[in-house]
Amino acid sequence: MSRYSRQTQLKDFGPEGQQRLSEGKILVVGLGGLGLPALQYLNAMGVGTLGLMDQDVIELHNLQRQVLYTEQDLGRQKLEVVHEKLTAQNSNTHFKLYDTFLTKDNALEIINEYDLVIDATDNFPTRYLINDACVLLKKPFVYGALHSFEGHVSVFNYQNGPTYRCLYPNMPSVEEVPNCSENGVLGVIPGIIGTFQALEAIKILTGIGEVLSGKLLLFDGLSQSSTKIGFKLNPENLKLTRLQDFYEPLDCEVVPAISAADFQLVLDSKTDITLLDVRTEAEFNDRNLKEAINVPLDRLELASKHINAADKVYVLCQSGKRSEVAVKQLQIQYPNIEFFNVLGGMNQITALCP
Repeated sequence: MSRYSRQTQLKDFGPEGQQRLSEGKILVVGLGGLGLPALQYLNAMGVGTLGLMDQDVIELHNLQRQVLYTEQDLGRQKLEVVHEKLTAQNSNTHFKLYDTFLTKDNALEIINEYDLVIDATDNFPTRYLINDACVLLKKPFVYGALHSFEGHVSVFNYQNGPTYRCLYPNMPSVEEVPNCSENGVLGVIPGIIGTFQALEAIKILTGIGEVLSGKLLLFDGLSQSSTKIGFKLNPENLKLTRLQDFYEPLDCEVVPAISAADFQLVLDSKTDITLLDVRTEAEFNDRNLKEAINVPLDRLELASKHINAADKVYVLCQSGKRSEVAVKQLQIQYPNIEFFNVLGGMNQITALCP
């Protein structure tokens, strides 16, 4: 009996469907809660080429929902661990590894090699970048998103169908972006949504079933129910001629910032600095820099005793978003003190020094 006999014996799938899978190429952007279940099923089912993209390391708080990883993997690169474990699962798969984040400089070149993209990210800039690159290259992408006990799934840019911008025309501002570190997600929900994404990818490659194009699936884990919302194509969204110059929430305010690499040089210099970490107490206790003072964003007023004695203050969070909000607030309260947002936050610092 062949490896894939349980699916090739399906009347609407057959050997033809398996052949299409073996010839298929899928890029998965993000090796977290959504990307892992999608990859495990796509790999097991025989998709020929899988692109793996991530630059994060495995942390303790990942294990609650990113169930491919174990305690023995803590501190290792996600990319390395996923490649190792998926190869053990199916040695016939061809893997392409991208030890980077998706950027406007590499998106078109990388995505062009694939039949479709699975968006397993957790931020709006990358999602809009994936959409625009896929529109330019005429590639579909499978969208998944999480919030608390809920998940969303859809397929964009499929056969000139609606795009992500048809559903969400404008990128939200920094203040409007929900933060998963604070709002959380029930561990099993990413597994459900990631598996839904794998199913949509399989349908796209093989031509079976009805693809979720022009439909947004809303899954509610607490009521175990799902709803589909229809949306239409805005033809203007197919008229892109190039990527945008900048994929970040629009913000007219200039926020002083320092790159994670330059901030690491500051730390290496061993000079005394004032560093505020505005993450939650739980995040801070999980992993922190020894120079940091934890002042959660929602209790920023507690920072006064640390700020008043400083001329320059660095502000840090997990990704650089909450710290940017904090810097804006602090600049108003303390106009004579210099504040700097650490770009990329702990995510980028950890990537530089695992």
